[in-house]
Amino acid sequence: MLWLKSFHVIFMVSWFAALFYLPRLFVYHCDVTAETEHTRFCIMERKLYNIGLIAMIGTWVFAVALLAANPGYFQSGGWLHLKILLAVILSGYYGWLKGLTRKFAAKANTRSHKFYRLINEIPAVLLVAMVILVIVKPF
Repeated sequence: MLWLKSFHVIFMVSWFAALFYLPRLFVYHCDVTAETEHTRFCIMERKLYNIGLIAMIGTWVFAVALLAANPGYFQSGGWLHLKILLAVILSGYYGWLKGLTRKFAAKANTRSHKFYRLINEIPAVLLVAMVILVIVKPF
């Protein structure tokens, strides 16, 4: 069980690294005018997204493995259900970032750096909520 938890946390930390950094790349990409810089940002965003996707899948795989190994978690109160809901929302957010990555690649971005600075806070808020749910188990 501890091995499963360890790998779940390792993949989760890696996924959050991508969740925090990809919108930050968008902030900087907004100010790019030269074609070489645009190409460089597109490559970085695509590669980071793909690495984060692997981390997201690993997070989910080990989460499911943890639940399969200990189905009693479902009886431990509403904290787990809310954590899973937040993880689903976070996964949807990550999919939305993929769409934004494609818009930047197509030079179709219409949003300012301020928008990307704002959405960069979403994973931080969800991370705080998820950690509190897991550690404190308020329900």
